[in-house]
Amino acid sequence: MGSSETAGEEIPVIPLKDAPGEKTAWGRPAPVVYLWGIFEWLFVTNALQVSSRLRVSVLRLFGAKIGSGVIFRPRTRVKFPWKLEIGDDCWIGEGVWIHNQDQVTIGHDVVISQETMITTGSHAHRRDMALITKPVVIEPGVWITSRCLLLGGTFARRSALVAPGSVASGELDPNFVYAGVPAERGAARFPLTEGVK
Repeated sequence: MGSSETAGEEIPVIPLKDAPGEKTAWGRPAPVVYLWGIFEWLFVTNALQVSSRLRVSVLRLFGAKIGSGVIFRPRTRVKFPWKLEIGDDCWIGEGVWIHNQDQVTIGHDVVISQETMITTGSHAHRRDMALITKPVVIEPGVWITSRCLLLGGTFARRSALVAPGSVASGELDPNFVYAGVPAERGAARFPLTEGVK
């Protein structure tokens, strides 16, 4: 046996069958979660269901707090609607996946563009793979452009912008453009008033 094989055997492997289950994040009894899965498939994720108004009504039925004038495009997914709050006049683009095992709060006039994923969950990868969740907050005026990934604990401040394909986490300063993997702060989105940096 080579030295690399011997070293490999010394590296631990976490037995996933013993990992604490994700049901701790459900926040509702199992029958409600399963019923939501059916309704999500029929009315929210379904590309043939074209009515944004119906999609929003079904999300509200299951506990989502959604303001007026919100556009919810087809093929969207929401893990737990009872952990979702969206302000007025937001646009949620086609194929957006809100994997909210923790609270996701979105302010008014926010755009979440196509194929973006917001996830609040991760795992204790050095311990037992237990589920770890952190909320996501997106303040008014933010634009999360297409195919971005927002990780748990992200706090996107007022009118920040995340460029296409970026991976964002932590606090995003107001009125700045973030881009890259991981996303880094670039130029201001809107001209800043004199004396503000």
